[in-house]
Amino acid sequence: MEFRFFDPSAKTEVTHGHLPHWEQMNAFYFITWRTADSIPADALEKWQAGREAWLWSHGIDSALEDWQRELECLPEAEHQEFYRLVTTKWHSMLDECHGDCVLRRPELSEIVAENMLHQDGIKYSMEAFVVMPNHVHVLAGVAGRGEMKRLCRNWKRYTAGRINAVLNREGQFWQWEIFDHVVRSEASLRRFREYVVNNPVKARLKADEYRVWTK
Repeated sequence: MEFRFFDPSAKTEVTHGHLPHWEQMNAFYFITWRTADSIPADALEKWQAGREAWLWSHGIDSALEDWQRELECLPEAEHQEFYRLVTTKWHSMLDECHGDCVLRRPELSEIVAENMLHQDGIKYSMEAFVVMPNHVHVLAGVAGRGEMKRLCRNWKRYTAGRINAVLNREGQFWQWEIFDHVVRSEASLRRFREYVVNNPVKARLKADEYRVWTK
């Protein structure tokens, strides 16, 4: 199946939680989800305030439902500035390894990795993923429109159940929301792949503290 990059003129499915989620037909996505204890509340609030300030300075009201459309339609230089100054800070907070970081354990990261590849080539085309101590990055082409969030829910539900069983725990394992981004170009796809592969090095992890896969 041929996957596509973000097209501002194409039909887009938009859903909302704490973050808006955009989905297009047969698109490439860079997706991140994290454990429930991965970012302290005060650090997250500070980051959200910074994001809203950046958006406001570029004429975008984050209180509006379609603010992400306005962001995606900004010139490439401004879009890259947002990623550098806002999105990168969010990822850096994850790399500080807050919380229990139980995914350092190889038998737990293996549960996630095996699930990532279970239906590769059927419902999606996996490009790369990394299981970090308290979060997961995925780069994949997802078949259909409106399937990305459903796919992520299934990944999270299955892995949370398996991991909680090993840990003899109950309750929320993953944070409810995901952080997703429709890939805009071939160059962006390469950058995201490099980020996924190099993330453990950036976070200064030991070889047995993460699990990475790339096509």
